[in-house]
Amino acid sequence: MSKDFTSVLQQAIDTLVAEQKTPSVALIKSRLSEPVPMPLIISALQRWKKNGTVPKVELVEKEKDAQQRIAELEAQVKALTARIEALEQRQ
Repeated sequence: MSKDFTSVLQQAIDTLVAEQKTPSVALIKSRLSEPVPMPLIISALQRWKKNGTVPKVELVEKEKDAQQRIAELEAQVKALTARIEALEQRQ
């Protein structure tokens, strides 16, 4: 699952440029209509300075926490071990 912040960042930067202000992290953050993680603001600003446009900026959310992934992997290992033991008994 991901959330696209491109339009929000583009709007904030466009507003600053229209006001003839040089975009900075602090100024962009103050113009945002919704919270955006700081690393995404920094990345967007760096790319905007380099290319003159805001690239597509997304935040990909972790779908599962570590404990849930570990439990799934342990179950998978258990199932594979059982299959290996069954195959070994056939021979």
